[in-house]
Amino acid sequence: MWYIWLILSGIALIIEIFTTGFLVFWFSIGALISMITSFFTDNIYIQSTIFLVTSTLLIFATKPFVKKFDIPNPLKTNVYSMTGKVGIVTQEINSLEATGQIKVNGELWSAISNDNSSIIPKNTKVEIVKIKGVKAIVTPIK
Repeated sequence: MWYIWLILSGIALIIEIFTTGFLVFWFSIGALISMITSFFTDNIYIQSTIFLVTSTLLIFATKPFVKKFDIPNPLKTNVYSMTGKVGIVTQEINSLEATGQIKVNGELWSAISNDNSSIIPKNTKVEIVKIKGVKAIVTPIK
């Protein structure tokens, strides 16, 4: 039965490689501890209990340690950094005709108004409310 726990541990490690959190690793360690337990007993219930208990304890025991390294306000990059920026309308924004363009930080963006009904004239300052696909959702600044 030890080889099943070893395979389960390896699978958990492979899954951990492709995830961003540090969670599945502890299931891998729990499987290794269960593998060691399998050398002493053939009872699958005991082995499974050891796996569940050790994995759970390791997750909760290391949570405060991992929180020390957690970044509370990660730096916004790419599209996420555009929210809240101010731009200038370079082509009239008309949500009914699905036309409009703004210039922000030297870049041109397709844009639509936040309320989907208003027309925002050219050379109006606008604030980006959010990005939806490749379009900036904007509201005029008064």
